[in-house]
Amino acid sequence: MEGKIKILFTCHGNICRSPMAEYVMKDMARSNGMWRRMEIASAASSTEEIGCDVYPPARRKLLEHGVDCPRRSARQMVRADYAQYDMLIGMDQQNLRNMRRICGGDAEGKISLLMDYTARPGNVADPWYTGDFDATWRDVFEGCTGLMEYLQENM
Repeated sequence: MEGKIKILFTCHGNICRSPMAEYVMKDMARSNGMWRRMEIASAASSTEEIGCDVYPPARRKLLEHGVDCPRRSARQMVRADYAQYDMLIGMDQQNLRNMRRICGGDAEGKISLLMDYTARPGNVADPWYTGDFDATWRDVFEGCTGLMEYLQENM
């Protein structure tokens, strides 16, 4: 990969997992000097939380780990995101199905799961249902760490 890499993280509502991944990845990019080479954002695969800010417990978990979490508004992924971003990274299998539906498929192989970049592929724990933001933090941090290592090797 050459030039600026554009990454879009996606979860169901864009208020917990995908903004956590967005802000963790931005923090990692700043820490290792890759900030100027990356564009990082997040979106929802549904319309349920459009306009909402990051869910307060998710914000608290980020701040607990020293990750800045500015105010923002959830937005839904749109078909044009497929052309705009190099990597579209979902948090679970349902997100992937919705992302492929929204994008009209994945002809260029841009869509993947965050945990695919770890030694334990699968879904990022959904704190909306479990209330366990610690497990989600661990998954997001591990996934972003693996993704960053992948990017450093391939950019």
